[in-house]
Amino acid sequence: MIGNGWDNLLKDEYNKEYFQKLQSFIIDEYKNKTVYPKMSEIFKAFLETSYENIKVVILGQDPYHGENEAEGLSFSVKIGIQKPPSLINIFTELRDDLGYKIPNNGSLVPWAKQGVLLLNSTLTVVKDSPKSHSNKGWEIFTDEIIKLINKKNTPVVFILWGSDARSKKNLITNKIHYIIESAHPSPLSAYRGFFGSRPFSKTNNFLIKNGIKPIDWEIKDI
Repeated sequence: MIGNGWDNLLKDEYNKEYFQKLQSFIIDEYKNKTVYPKMSEIFKAFLETSYENIKVVILGQDPYHGENEAEGLSFSVKIGIQKPPSLINIFTELRDDLGYKIPNNGSLVPWAKQGVLLLNSTLTVVKDSPKSHSNKGWEIFTDEIIKLINKKNTPVVFILWGSDARSKKNLITNKIHYIIESAHPSPLSAYRGFFGSRPFSKTNNFLIKNGIKPIDWEIKDI
């Protein structure tokens, strides 16, 4: 399904009835509608970040629904695509937290390659229709992902932005992990606790404290 070590971890999940129904539904949607991300990028977050290498999880809701924005990583957009407001606010907080300038692109692939799992609760969406694939089975699948990560015996930072992400907090029960939560970076809520929350420095301080190489959060200009 994914093509790497995740498949062995998820093989039982693939055989469950809900996932079989989800798979049929998604195939039909791609045939008849414009769906993002591209089918080949649905599981990109898992291809870029192996289970063994996860240091951080940033949990989003569903993919960007604008034309060609989504690339299979939460909050990330393809190079050459205008940065959405939420991502601009993330980069603004990163600048204020660690001093990095706001880059000219919005691809967060460099984060993923360092062990930041950029996970959406729902992995697909119909063009211009936010939450169009919610409650179809994706949330069951991604909750299982969070439970698997919770079982890791190495510390992981979970970054939960907004009420949807924060609702997953009850799945993170292993005391070795660290949860950072705040308001969502969207323009509607960023001033209610996202700005000034300093998630990037908090994450690196925790990783260093636990003898784990910190994340280089700087996104370079293209």
